[in-house]
Amino acid sequence: MNGKRIIFGVTGSIAACKTVFLVRALIKEGAEVQVVMTPFAKEFITPLTLATLSRKPVISEFFSNRDGMWNSHVDLGLWADAMLIAPATASTIGKMANGIADNMLITTYLSCKAPVFIAPAMDLDMFAHQATQQNLDKLRSFGNTIIEPETGELASGLEGKGRMSEPTDIVNILRQFFSINGILCGKKVLITAGPTYEKIDPVRFIGNYSSGKMGFALAEAFAKRGADVTMITGPVSLKTQNTRIKRIDVESADEMYEAAVKHFPKSNYAVLCAAVADYKPENKIAEKIKRENNVAMTIRLVNNRDIAAKLGEMKQPDQILAGFALETKDDIANAKEKLKRKNLDLIVLNSLAEKGTGFGVDTNKVMLIDKHGNKVAVPLKSKTEISDDIVDYLINMKIIWV
Repeated sequence: MNGKRIIFGVTGSIAACKTVFLVRALIKEGAEVQVVMTPFAKEFITPLTLATLSRKPVISEFFSNRDGMWNSHVDLGLWADAMLIAPATASTIGKMANGIADNMLITTYLSCKAPVFIAPAMDLDMFAHQATQQNLDKLRSFGNTIIEPETGELASGLEGKGRMSEPTDIVNILRQFFSINGILCGKKVLITAGPTYEKIDPVRFIGNYSSGKMGFALAEAFAKRGADVTMITGPVSLKTQNTRIKRIDVESADEMYEAAVKHFPKSNYAVLCAAVADYKPENKIAEKIKRENNVAMTIRLVNNRDIAAKLGEMKQPDQILAGFALETKDDIANAKEKLKRKNLDLIVLNSLAEKGTGFGVDTNKVMLIDKHGNKVAVPLKSKTEISDDIVDYLINMKIIWV
């Protein structure tokens, strides 16, 4: 962590007493630490203590005096390599999840471009409450890392899950993050994401249920490791978080094909996650089709160009190409056949067999099958976690095989 700049957010929890050990450990690792405290945090530990340990004045208020000087949460958010909030109370977690920017810490969080790590600390019933769990799920969906609390004796005297993770464990998580962050610096990655819409007339189209969540999670996973990501996405409502991601919005399979073929030659990795329509109407009607009672309508469909097959033809020995498969019958056999036919290095086989998988949800269960026949089953996880698994697998493939 030598030279890394960390915003350290402290909130009003009895676990704030552990921040002394956290700040000391981060400084010892060589990090530059800027502490930001909520007003209630100062009831549990003094700013003077943390300022002394961090060797920087603690920030708590927007205005430090009355002479026009103010603390810029925007500049602070751009300055950091990572943000750590420990302890994070239920109140702060709720504000972060819902954008309630009523103190310096929350405004800094909303301005932060760097990865964010959150270590909850609260009583067991507060942590288990549905509202808290929904807020944590929302924060995970934003790409934040939740450092799970431990089970043990709590300040209330009760036993249960809610104790903030120990400082040594939190530092180890940050150390591990910085050890992998940057491993792809200078590498270029191409991602396709979302559905495609194939127009029938000006108001109707052929499409599918893809939300783009998996592709966007993959883009974020590559970007946080230092890669420069070009993401070609179909029509989705999602937004990117990392500034290393260059987004190209398209609508049809033809537009995605042209963009992918253009950007692939300069890519070290390409992951084709988009749910591209296999067919499109042979003719697009210029005007809205009017309904005629008791008159059937036939739409003739023709094949779209195959993006994965084309990139497989173009692929050079030093490039890694991965694709996705969604099968409802003979899934492994069909995925292996697609892997070989399209000259892929890895195929990610999606599941629709159980609750929490497939389109529109935040979780998935997949199997990774590589060109040498290796298979790795990934259990039900968040799409963010699965994206990390896929990126790690691809990095290892590059190291071992190329």
